[in-house]
Amino acid sequence: MGSLKSIHHAAVICSDYERSKAFYSETLGLQIIAENFRAERQSWKLDLALPDGSQIELFSFPNPPKRTSRPEARGLRHLAFVVDDIEALKVRLEQKGVPVEDIRVDEYTGRRFAFFRDPDDLPLELYEAAPLALK
Repeated sequence: MGSLKSIHHAAVICSDYERSKAFYSETLGLQIIAENFRAERQSWKLDLALPDGSQIELFSFPNPPKRTSRPEARGLRHLAFVVDDIEALKVRLEQKGVPVEDIRVDEYTGRRFAFFRDPDDLPLELYEAAPLALK
């Protein structure tokens, strides 16, 4: 039997397709791989790539129900992105009008992190990359 190797993609359902498309592709800078309109479902599907090959699938559906996300609702808690320079990315997002929480330190890993939200209030996280090991 095989084993899990990595996360291929995370799927996000949005309430305003054009606004979320702009947020993920322009504000966050993810590369658009493919964009398809599924007429039978009245739904857009946008595939976005991160530099490591992982992807985000952005979906739109007519009148999607709201999902409870606070306080600490059951289910997927947040989506975290590994970053090399957390301060620079925080500043860049804030300059684009995206509020980013203060940078904190993970008490168990010592890595720095900060939360922000997408246009539908989905919690997203910037998570500092591990330092390169010395040879």
